[in-house]
Amino acid sequence: MKTKIIILSFSLFFVASIGFAQKKDEPKSIINDKISIKKYYNKEELERLQKGELLTLYTERTEALIETLPYIAFATKPGITMSSLGIPNDNDNRKILEEKVESTKDFLESNRGFQNKILPYSDTNKLISAILFYEEILKSLHEYSEFH
Repeated sequence: MKTKIIILSFSLFFVASIGFAQKKDEPKSIINDKISIKKYYNKEELERLQKGELLTLYTERTEALIETLPYIAFATKPGITMSSLGIPNDNDNRKILEEKVESTKDFLESNRGFQNKILPYSDTNKLISAILFYEEILKSLHEYSEFH
């Protein structure tokens, strides 16, 4: 009975290891898959929101831009991988992409902390203007992707 349990445990470990190794080598999206803006606002809608809600919208839009703008030469939406662009999905390229993902994640965490402490002091009208400006850029990215 013990032998069967040991063999079964080893087999499950082996199968899980193979699955992990295969996932590790799968092409990853250059742009974070979790980035999306669910709704765009107009000035009147933003003026009706509480400042806390505006701060959240501002942070979401900042993060969407940080995750997207540096990569528009490749893509403007999630789902594009190095492989789909013809870039070899080799160890070196996967490593550099993973470093980019980690660096961006670290920057966003640091920036979020800064914004949570400092942004509440911002003028509400300027905050609304910034949200509208960021949304125009994000909309432009969608138009840009349609032309290229």
